[in-house]
Amino acid sequence: MDLPLEEMEAFIFSSGKEKYRARQIMKWLYQSGVTSFETMTTLGRDFREKLPSMARIYRPTIAKIQKSQDGTQKALLELEDGLYIESVLIPGKNHWTLCVSTQAGCAMDCAFCLTAKGGFKRNLTPAEIVGQFVTLRHETKEGAAVGNIVMMGMGEPLANYENTIKAIKILTSDYAVGMSNRRITLSTCGLVPQIGRLGTENSINLAVSLNAHDDETRNRLMPVNKKYPLAELMEACKKYPMPGRRMLTYEYILIDGVNSSRADAQKLARLLAGQRCKINLITFNEYPGSPFKSPTPETVSAFQQVLLDRHYTAMLRKSKGADILAACGQLSGAYTKA
Repeated sequence: MDLPLEEMEAFIFSSGKEKYRARQIMKWLYQSGVTSFETMTTLGRDFREKLPSMARIYRPTIAKIQKSQDGTQKALLELEDGLYIESVLIPGKNHWTLCVSTQAGCAMDCAFCLTAKGGFKRNLTPAEIVGQFVTLRHETKEGAAVGNIVMMGMGEPLANYENTIKAIKILTSDYAVGMSNRRITLSTCGLVPQIGRLGTENSINLAVSLNAHDDETRNRLMPVNKKYPLAELMEACKKYPMPGRRMLTYEYILIDGVNSSRADAQKLARLLAGQRCKINLITFNEYPGSPFKSPTPETVSAFQQVLLDRHYTAMLRKSKGADILAACGQLSGAYTKA
Protein backbone atom coordinates (compact mmCIF):
# COMPACT_ATOMS: atom_id res chain seq x y z
CA MET A 1 0.00 0.00 0.00
CA ASP A 2 3.05 2.26 -0.26
CA LEU A 3 2.91 2.08 -4.06
CA PRO A 4 0.86 4.29 -6.44
CA LEU A 5 -0.30 2.58 -9.66
CA GLU A 6 2.79 3.33 -11.78
CA GLU A 7 5.13 2.00 -9.08
CA MET A 8 2.90 -1.00 -8.49
CA GLU A 9 2.94 -1.80 -12.21
CA ALA A 10 6.74 -1.55 -12.35
CA PHE A 11 7.06 -3.77 -9.27
CA ILE A 12 4.73 -6.44 -10.64
CA PHE A 13 6.35 -6.34 -14.10
CA SER A 14 9.80 -6.77 -12.52
CA SER A 15 8.52 -10.00 -10.94
CA GLY A 16 7.74 -11.41 -14.38
CA LYS A 17 3.98 -10.78 -14.35
CA GLU A 18 1.78 -8.63 -16.57
CA LYS A 19 1.31 -4.97 -15.55
CA TYR A 20 -2.48 -5.31 -15.44
CA ARG A 21 -2.08 -7.54 -12.39
CA ALA A 22 -1.20 -4.37 -10.45
CA ARG A 23 -4.65 -2.99 -11.15
CA GLN A 24 -6.23 -6.21 -9.93
CA ILE A 25 -4.21 -6.12 -6.72
CA MET A 26 -5.12 -2.47 -6.06
CA LYS A 27 -8.82 -3.23 -6.43
CA TRP A 28 -8.49 -6.03 -3.89
CA LEU A 29 -6.57 -3.83 -1.44
CA TYR A 30 -8.69 -0.68 -1.57
CA GLN A 31 -12.10 -1.59 -2.92
CA SER A 32 -12.49 -5.01 -1.31
CA GLY A 33 -10.29 -4.25 1.69
CA VAL A 34 -8.63 -7.66 1.81
CA THR A 35 -5.71 -8.25 4.15
CA SER A 36 -4.19 -11.38 2.60
CA PHE A 37 -2.90 -12.30 -0.86
CA GLU A 38 -4.65 -15.64 -0.71
CA THR A 39 -8.00 -13.84 -0.92
CA MET A 40 -7.12 -12.29 -4.32
CA THR A 41 -8.83 -14.97 -6.39
CA THR A 42 -8.45 -13.18 -9.74
CA LEU A 43 -4.71 -13.92 -9.48
CA GLY A 44 -3.30 -17.33 -10.29
CA ARG A 45 -2.55 -19.60 -7.33
CA ASP A 46 1.17 -19.70 -8.10
CA PHE A 47 1.34 -15.91 -8.08
CA ARG A 48 -0.67 -15.67 -4.85
CA GLU A 49 1.75 -18.09 -3.22
CA LYS A 50 4.74 -16.10 -4.49
CA LEU A 51 3.51 -12.66 -3.39
CA PRO A 52 4.15 -13.04 0.38
CA SER A 53 7.87 -13.46 -0.34
CA MET A 54 7.85 -10.21 -2.34
CA ALA A 55 5.57 -7.92 -0.36
CA ARG A 56 3.18 -7.66 2.55
CA ILE A 57 -0.14 -5.95 3.20
CA TYR A 58 -0.15 -3.44 6.04
CA ARG A 59 -2.55 -0.85 7.39
CA PRO A 60 -2.96 0.73 10.85
CA THR A 61 -5.13 -1.01 13.43
CA ILE A 62 -7.88 0.55 15.50
CA ALA A 63 -6.91 0.82 19.17
CA LYS A 64 -9.86 2.88 20.34
CA ILE A 65 -12.77 4.94 19.02
CA GLN A 66 -14.31 7.80 21.00
CA LYS A 67 -17.71 9.25 20.14
CA SER A 68 -18.59 12.90 20.67
CA GLN A 69 -21.97 14.27 21.67
CA ASP A 70 -22.24 15.85 18.22
CA GLY A 71 -21.62 12.55 16.39
CA THR A 72 -17.95 13.08 15.61
CA GLN A 73 -15.79 9.99 16.08
CA LYS A 74 -12.07 10.04 16.87
CA ALA A 75 -10.12 6.92 16.02
CA LEU A 76 -6.87 6.18 17.79
CA LEU A 77 -4.82 4.03 15.40
CA GLU A 78 -1.76 1.97 16.31
CA LEU A 79 1.20 1.75 13.95
CA GLU A 80 3.60 -1.19 13.65
CA ASP A 81 6.30 0.46 15.75
CA GLY A 82 3.93 1.13 18.65
CA LEU A 83 3.28 4.80 17.86
CA TYR A 84 -0.27 6.11 17.81
CA ILE A 85 -1.97 8.55 15.47
CA GLU A 86 -5.49 9.92 15.33
CA SER A 87 -8.06 10.21 12.55
CA VAL A 88 -11.44 11.91 12.86
CA LEU A 89 -14.75 10.97 11.25
CA ILE A 90 -16.88 14.11 10.95
CA PRO A 91 -20.61 13.82 10.20
CA GLY A 92 -22.21 15.88 7.45
CA LYS A 93 -25.68 16.09 5.93
CA ASN A 94 -25.26 13.37 3.30
CA HIS A 95 -21.80 11.94 3.92
CA TRP A 96 -18.90 11.81 6.34
CA THR A 97 -15.59 13.64 6.10
CA LEU A 98 -12.42 11.89 7.22
CA CYS A 99 -9.59 13.94 8.70
CA VAL A 100 -6.31 12.03 8.31
CA SER A 101 -2.85 12.51 9.80
CA THR A 102 0.33 12.65 7.73
CA GLN A 103 2.89 12.55 10.55
CA ALA A 104 3.16 11.08 14.03
CA GLY A 105 3.40 14.30 15.98
CA CYS A 106 4.44 17.59 14.39
CA ALA A 107 7.60 19.69 14.20
CA MET A 108 5.95 23.00 13.30
CA ASP A 109 5.47 24.01 16.96
CA CYS A 110 2.43 26.25 16.46
CA ALA A 111 1.67 27.85 19.83
CA PHE A 112 -2.06 27.07 19.78
CA CYS A 113 -1.86 23.41 18.74
CA LEU A 114 -1.96 20.46 21.14
CA THR A 115 -0.31 18.15 18.59
CA ALA A 116 2.83 20.30 18.76
CA LYS A 117 3.14 19.77 22.51
CA GLY A 118 4.00 16.11 22.01
CA GLY A 119 6.80 16.87 19.56
CA PHE A 120 7.64 15.19 16.28
CA LYS A 121 8.05 11.42 16.07
CA ARG A 122 8.30 10.60 12.36
CA ASN A 123 6.73 10.87 8.93
CA LEU A 124 3.97 8.44 8.02
CA THR A 125 4.39 6.16 5.02
CA PRO A 126 1.87 6.25 2.14
CA ALA A 127 0.43 2.99 3.50
CA GLU A 128 -0.09 4.61 6.90
CA ILE A 129 -1.74 7.69 5.40
CA VAL A 130 -4.06 5.87 2.99
CA GLY A 131 -4.42 3.05 5.51
CA GLN A 132 -6.33 5.34 7.85
CA PHE A 133 -9.03 5.63 5.20
CA VAL A 134 -8.97 1.93 4.28
CA THR A 135 -9.10 0.72 7.88
CA LEU A 136 -12.00 2.97 8.83
CA ARG A 137 -13.80 2.39 5.54
CA HIS A 138 -13.86 -1.37 6.00
CA GLU A 139 -14.05 -1.62 9.79
CA THR A 140 -16.67 1.03 10.68
CA LYS A 141 -20.07 1.64 9.19
CA GLU A 142 -19.43 5.40 9.15
CA GLY A 143 -16.21 4.93 7.17
CA ALA A 144 -18.16 3.40 4.31
CA ALA A 145 -19.95 6.75 3.88
CA VAL A 146 -16.84 8.94 3.69
CA GLY A 147 -17.19 11.41 0.80
CA ASN A 148 -14.40 13.89 1.59
CA ILE A 149 -10.87 13.58 2.90
CA VAL A 150 -9.06 16.43 4.63
CA MET A 151 -5.36 16.22 5.41
CA MET A 152 -5.71 18.30 8.55
CA GLY A 153 -4.87 15.79 11.25
CA MET A 154 -1.58 15.35 13.07
CA GLY A 155 1.46 16.74 11.26
CA GLU A 156 2.28 19.08 8.38
CA PRO A 157 1.48 17.29 5.09
CA LEU A 158 3.94 19.31 3.01
CA ALA A 159 6.79 18.46 5.42
CA ASN A 160 6.16 14.83 4.41
CA TYR A 161 5.81 15.79 0.77
CA GLU A 162 6.78 12.65 -1.17
CA ASN A 163 4.72 10.27 0.95
CA THR A 164 1.74 12.62 0.98
CA ILE A 165 1.80 12.92 -2.82
CA LYS A 166 1.95 9.14 -3.19
CA ALA A 167 -1.01 8.82 -0.84
CA ILE A 168 -2.98 11.35 -2.90
CA LYS A 169 -2.20 9.42 -6.09
CA ILE A 170 -3.55 6.25 -4.49
CA LEU A 171 -6.64 7.99 -3.13
CA THR A 172 -7.47 9.43 -6.57
CA SER A 173 -6.66 6.34 -8.65
CA ASP A 174 -9.70 4.71 -10.26
CA TYR A 175 -8.20 1.33 -9.40
CA ALA A 176 -7.80 2.21 -5.73
CA VAL A 177 -10.04 4.59 -3.76
CA GLY A 178 -11.23 6.54 -6.82
CA MET A 179 -11.82 9.82 -5.01
CA SER A 180 -12.06 13.05 -7.00
CA ASN A 181 -9.33 15.68 -6.53
CA ARG A 182 -12.05 18.14 -5.59
CA ARG A 183 -12.97 15.92 -2.63
CA ILE A 184 -9.50 16.12 -1.07
CA THR A 185 -8.20 19.15 0.84
CA LEU A 186 -4.67 19.57 2.13
CA SER A 187 -4.01 22.02 4.95
CA THR A 188 -0.57 23.60 5.38
CA CYS A 189 0.97 26.02 7.84
CA GLY A 190 2.71 27.69 4.91
CA LEU A 191 5.72 25.84 3.49
CA VAL A 192 6.22 28.13 0.51
CA PRO A 193 8.45 25.99 -1.78
CA GLN A 194 6.23 22.94 -1.36
CA ILE A 195 3.08 24.99 -2.09
CA GLY A 196 4.60 25.97 -5.40
CA ARG A 197 5.55 22.38 -6.18
CA LEU A 198 2.14 21.04 -5.19
CA GLY A 199 0.48 23.48 -7.58
CA THR A 200 2.41 22.04 -10.52
CA GLU A 201 1.89 18.39 -9.60
CA ASN A 202 -1.69 18.17 -8.38
CA SER A 203 -5.04 19.88 -8.35
CA ILE A 204 -6.37 19.11 -4.89
CA ASN A 205 -7.90 21.82 -2.73
CA LEU A 206 -5.44 23.87 -0.68
CA ALA A 207 -6.17 25.33 2.75
CA VAL A 208 -3.58 27.62 4.34
CA SER A 209 -3.51 28.04 8.11
CA LEU A 210 -3.05 31.82 8.31
CA ASN A 211 -4.18 32.98 11.77
CA ALA A 212 -2.65 36.47 11.62
CA HIS A 213 -2.49 39.53 9.36
CA ASP A 214 1.04 40.64 10.28
CA ASP A 215 4.44 38.97 10.69
CA GLU A 216 4.83 39.94 14.33
CA THR A 217 1.69 38.12 15.45
CA ARG A 218 2.20 35.19 13.09
CA ASN A 219 5.80 34.75 14.24
CA ARG A 220 4.50 34.38 17.79
CA LEU A 221 1.80 31.90 16.85
CA MET A 222 3.55 30.01 14.05
CA PRO A 223 7.37 29.79 14.01
CA VAL A 224 7.28 28.75 10.33
CA ASN A 225 6.53 32.40 9.53
CA LYS A 226 10.08 33.36 10.49
CA LYS A 227 11.33 31.28 7.56
CA TYR A 228 8.50 32.04 5.14
CA PRO A 229 7.01 35.44 6.08
CA LEU A 230 3.60 36.62 4.98
CA ALA A 231 4.77 38.42 1.82
CA GLU A 232 6.30 35.19 0.48
CA LEU A 233 3.33 33.11 1.59
CA MET A 234 0.82 35.44 -0.08
CA GLU A 235 2.78 35.35 -3.34
CA ALA A 236 2.79 31.54 -3.34
CA CYS A 237 -0.94 31.44 -2.58
CA LYS A 238 -1.77 33.85 -5.39
CA LYS A 239 0.05 31.60 -7.84
CA TYR A 240 -1.52 28.35 -6.65
CA PRO A 241 -3.82 27.06 -9.43
CA MET A 242 -7.38 26.31 -8.33
CA PRO A 243 -9.30 24.70 -11.23
CA GLY A 244 -12.72 25.89 -12.29
CA ARG A 245 -14.74 27.75 -9.69
CA ARG A 246 -12.85 26.39 -6.72
CA MET A 247 -11.21 28.85 -4.35
CA LEU A 248 -8.17 28.63 -2.11
CA THR A 249 -9.13 28.53 1.57
CA TYR A 250 -7.54 30.48 4.40
CA GLU A 251 -8.04 29.06 7.88
CA TYR A 252 -8.05 31.62 10.65
CA ILE A 253 -8.19 30.49 14.27
CA LEU A 254 -9.69 33.25 16.41
CA ILE A 255 -7.88 33.62 19.74
CA ASP A 256 -9.12 36.01 22.38
CA GLY A 257 -6.94 39.10 22.78
CA VAL A 258 -4.51 37.97 20.08
CA ASN A 259 -6.07 38.18 16.62
CA SER A 260 -9.84 38.47 16.98
CA SER A 261 -10.71 42.19 17.15
CA ARG A 262 -12.55 44.22 14.51
CA ALA A 263 -9.26 45.98 13.77
CA ASP A 264 -7.63 42.59 13.16
CA ALA A 265 -10.43 41.72 10.73
CA GLN A 266 -9.96 44.99 8.85
CA LYS A 267 -6.22 44.35 8.49
CA LEU A 268 -6.87 40.77 7.36
CA ALA A 269 -9.22 42.09 4.68
CA ARG A 270 -6.48 44.39 3.40
CA LEU A 271 -3.92 41.58 3.39
CA LEU A 272 -6.15 39.39 1.20
CA ALA A 273 -7.32 42.20 -1.09
CA GLY A 274 -7.65 41.07 -4.69
CA GLN A 275 -7.45 37.37 -3.94
CA ARG A 276 -10.16 34.96 -5.00
CA CYS A 277 -10.45 33.02 -1.77
CA LYS A 278 -12.69 31.95 1.07
CA ILE A 279 -11.95 32.31 4.76
CA ASN A 280 -12.80 29.64 7.31
CA LEU A 281 -13.07 31.20 10.75
CA ILE A 282 -12.42 28.75 13.57
CA THR A 283 -12.95 29.64 17.20
CA PHE A 284 -9.93 28.50 19.19
CA ASN A 285 -10.55 25.10 20.75
CA GLU A 286 -9.31 25.17 24.33
CA TYR A 287 -7.52 22.16 25.80
CA PRO A 288 -6.00 21.43 29.23
CA GLY A 289 -2.93 23.60 29.81
CA SER A 290 -3.58 25.90 26.88
CA PRO A 291 -2.25 29.48 27.30
CA PHE A 292 -5.00 30.84 25.02
CA LYS A 293 -8.74 31.40 25.36
CA SER A 294 -11.68 31.37 23.00
CA PRO A 295 -13.23 34.74 22.08
CA THR A 296 -16.88 35.40 22.87
CA PRO A 297 -19.54 34.64 20.25
CA GLU A 298 -20.12 38.39 19.93
CA THR A 299 -16.44 38.98 19.14
CA VAL A 300 -16.47 36.20 16.55
CA SER A 301 -19.63 37.54 14.93
CA ALA A 302 -18.21 41.06 14.72
CA PHE A 303 -15.00 39.76 13.14
CA GLN A 304 -16.94 37.80 10.54
CA GLN A 305 -19.19 40.76 9.75
CA VAL A 306 -16.20 42.96 8.90
CA LEU A 307 -15.15 40.42 6.25
CA LEU A 308 -18.69 39.95 4.93
CA ASP A 309 -19.09 43.71 4.58
CA ARG A 310 -16.00 43.68 2.36
CA HIS A 311 -17.55 40.93 0.21
CA TYR A 312 -15.36 38.05 1.33
CA THR A 313 -16.72 34.53 1.61
CA ALA A 314 -16.16 34.17 5.34
CA MET A 315 -17.67 31.15 7.05
CA LEU A 316 -17.66 30.31 10.72
CA ARG A 317 -16.62 26.68 10.77
CA LYS A 318 -18.25 24.97 13.69
CA SER A 319 -15.68 22.77 15.40
CA LYS A 320 -16.91 19.28 16.09
CA GLY A 321 -15.66 16.78 18.63
CA ALA A 322 -14.23 19.27 21.12
CA ASP A 323 -15.55 17.23 24.05
CA ILE A 324 -13.30 14.31 23.04
CA LEU A 325 -10.33 16.52 21.93
CA ALA A 326 -11.08 15.77 18.27
CA ALA A 327 -11.50 19.36 17.08
CA CYS A 328 -9.01 21.42 15.09
CA GLY A 329 -5.68 21.67 16.93
CA GLN A 330 -6.61 19.12 19.60
CA LEU A 331 -5.22 15.86 18.22
CA SER A 332 -2.38 14.32 20.19
CA GLY A 333 -2.23 10.58 19.52
CA ALA A 334 -2.15 9.98 23.28
CA TYR A 335 -3.16 6.47 24.30
CA THR A 336 -5.20 5.87 27.42
CA LYS A 337 -7.10 2.71 28.27
CA ALA A 338 -9.97 4.58 29.91
